[in-house]
Amino acid sequence: MIRLSFPFRATALLAMGVMAGMASSAAQARTDVTPYIELDQTFIANLKGGGDDVLTYTTAAIGVDGSVLTPRAEAVLSLRYEHQFGWNKRTPDSDIISGIARARYSAIQDSLSIEGGALATRARTDGYSTGTNGLVTAGDSTTQVYSLYAGPTFTTDVGAATVNAAYRIGYTRVEDDVNVTIGGVPALGVFDESVYHNATASVGMQPGPLPFGWSLGAAYDREDATELDQRYEAKQVRGDVTVPVTSTLALVGGVGYEDIEISQRAALLDGTGNPVISNRGGLVSDTSVPRLISYDADGLIWDAGVLWRPSRRTSLEARVGRRYQSTHYVGNFTWRASANSLVEISYFDRIDSFGRVMNGALIGLPTSGFNVLRNPFTGDINGCVGSDDGGSCFNDALAAISGTNYRNRGITGQYAWTGRRWNWGAGLGYSRRKFIAPDSSIFASLDGTTDEYYFGEVYGGYKLDPNSTLGASIYGNHFDAGTGGIDITNYGSYVSYNRLFGRRLSARASLGLDALDTSDLDTIISLLGQVGVRYQF
Repeated sequence: MIRLSFPFRATALLAMGVMAGMASSAAQARTDVTPYIELDQTFIANLKGGGDDVLTYTTAAIGVDGSVLTPRAEAVLSLRYEHQFGWNKRTPDSDIISGIARARYSAIQDSLSIEGGALATRARTDGYSTGTNGLVTAGDSTTQVYSLYAGPTFTTDVGAATVNAAYRIGYTRVEDDVNVTIGGVPALGVFDESVYHNATASVGMQPGPLPFGWSLGAAYDREDATELDQRYEAKQVRGDVTVPVTSTLALVGGVGYEDIEISQRAALLDGTGNPVISNRGGLVSDTSVPRLISYDADGLIWDAGVLWRPSRRTSLEARVGRRYQSTHYVGNFTWRASANSLVEISYFDRIDSFGRVMNGALIGLPTSGFNVLRNPFTGDINGCVGSDDGGSCFNDALAAISGTNYRNRGITGQYAWTGRRWNWGAGLGYSRRKFIAPDSSIFASLDGTTDEYYFGEVYGGYKLDPNSTLGASIYGNHFDAGTGGIDITNYGSYVSYNRLFGRRLSARASLGLDALDTSDLDTIISLLGQVGVRYQF
């Protein structure tokens, strides 16, 4: 059967504190919470380039992995803190926090829910970042990245119509400067922190009472970032229709009005005409002059396409239209090949920022469980997080952090399969970012410039016996810096063997290769090794 897809259907959020609230109903829940402590010994030896030193460090970590499922709530959490003890000057001591969480709580069954998520991870600060795998050889050139969001979703039926409303608030922060050019002036602005608000509402009806489905909706978005007091504001109203052609095929289309404005302050200049840099490393705003307009577009938007659902397990929607003052394409394909496998492919075209991309990736995670895979040599969460209910990849956002808005077009795909002994998945994608800057700002020369990013990752695991597992990952990333930066290619692989001794003690051994090839340095190929033990409570 064809069902109407509401463009303004809200997918909203939890506060991290919902995890505590869920514990009260855990008596009816399937609960699996596993705290642990871990001790690892790691070495990195360069097989090519990068010097002849063998880098060695010891890691002491504590963490918790858990999931909660009750009739009204579900949540997944993986949180880890570790301290690395370096054995020489090239491997200094460091503290690392990494984690990911997603949850939902139904305050009123089938009507009001609260959802949300949070992520803590790292990024390189030396300009050689290509996502999370590039952290293997980063040394102390890293910074912590945090992103979270929360909010309610309301759904109710009024006769044959369905009413939806939602609000979410998101927050993203980067602790240290990322990819700052020589001389201290940020190439695309430093991202410090931003606060993002999104509100949606819609009313609609499925095909049935009428020979077509319809919806009317409105949306409001606003993001305020600290770099030059940058502001993104978007307002939209539109109507959509779904016209069934057969039992599995429908024509879809919509028309509406949208108003988007991006603005920022001018940079304060010193007596020599150079921008003033704050103690945080960002640009200082000049509040004595009016705000500068980076992007201002309002007017009619429309799209039309097809919705194909040959079965409950397969769905394809593709649209073409007019938005952002140009031709606009979007598409989504979902195929549940079996009860424990899922394929997702999405083509996107939107105006983005680092903060909004991070929040969007968190929203894309399921709340019913996902596979949190970590790089054994860094402890960081892999760039793609997936399950047989869906997933998201953070590679694109973390590869090139900036304080600038941009037109973001590309395609991503994920596959996940979970069995009794095997589980594996894959993620790949491509994105092209076209940067937006005011004509009269210090970033004017960057307006309209582009960069491109490609990534791919295949990961899997196999249960050898009740006490032994084998896991492996192959990854590759390429960043083409069209803004005058550094072109970067990072690729590698690792394999890990894990053995359980009794119910609580386990040991792990990992071996890997990681290569970094950039436009300004010779290729560096590193051999990675690690042994460790874990005790779970």
